[in-house]
This record gives sequence, structure tokens and C-alpha cells, in this order.
Amino acid sequence: MAGAMSFRLDKIERRSMTTKHKEMLFIIEEWKKSTGNTEIDMHEVASYAISKHGWPPPAPISPEERLAKEFSQAAAEATRQDSKTGQPYRVYHAVKLDGPGQGVFWVDIDEAPRKHMVKSAFARREQVVGDMVQLTLDLAHWNRVNPHEKPIVAETDITPDVNERLAGADGSAEGEAA
Repeated sequence: MAGAMSFRLDKIERRSMTTKHKEMLFIIEEWKKSTGNTEIDMHEVASYAISKHGWPPPAPISPEERLAKEFSQAAAEATRQDSKTGQPYRVYHAVKLDGPGQGVFWVDIDEAPRKHMVKSAFARREQVVGDMVQLTLDLAHWNRVNPHEKPIVAETDITPDVNERLAGADGSAEGEAA
């Protein structure tokens, strides 16, 4: 199985991809072939992996971990209105912890020191840049393998989109997805 897996995944392999992720991608491809589905329901793939491959389900998360994730989601969605402009702004901002391991702490924007807001803002900007780079690569590939279709082009300068949403009639700065 390992030989077949590396042969099948060599086209989608990345340097940083873990062995576990390579195995997962192999199972996704196997599930697609066994079901004939091209629209992938990851719940079905997980069930397939458990039943056909004996994939061990992950340990359930603790109630505290689940609740912490819910608090993080609530914090990420919390907004206030600026008292002078009336514009909404996010209240809580995630700041990655320095050092080994992963983790974040949250700060209230109205109480956060500059160093925390700089770190949070640049991390969010890097996510946007990374998403745009990957979208550009993905669409370049799709356009190349579908030469008889109209190319899909995503404009990478999103400044006009940001400005349009900021100038929105309702002032919410939350435009509708295209």
C-alpha cells in the first residue's frame, strides 16, 4: 500500500506534508474511486477510513477544550461600533504565542498594547496573502487543464473590493460574497 500511495500522491505531495496527511489523501482518492463520487463528503470519507482501513478515530476533546473553542469563536465574531464613525470593528484579536508549541491568547482591541495589535494584524495579513497566492496557483492550474473553458481569473489587488465594502450604504463594511 505504501508504494501505491507514494506513486498516486507524488503529484499532490508537498514538502511539509506529514505522513499522516499523505495517508489521508490516499484514502480520499481510494474513497473517490470506490464510490465514483467527485463531490467529497469528509464525514463519509472518515467513516470509510474507520471501517475499511481501521483508522483510529481521534480521542474526543475534553469539555473544556470544546468550550474554549466555542469561546474563541464567539470572540472572533464579537464586534462593537466605533463611537465616532459608527463603523463596526472586531473586539477581540488573536495573538500567537511565541516559543514552542501552538497557541494563542486574545486581546480586547480597546485595551491591547500596540505590540499585540501589530502581531495580530500582520498574522491576519499573512493569511490573506497566503490565500491569494494559493488561489492564484490553483486557478492557473485549473485554467491550464481546462484550455477549452473560459479562464477563471481572480484579481489579486483587492483594494477596490475593500474600499467598496467600506463605502457600503449600510456602513457595515460587510459586503455580500460574490
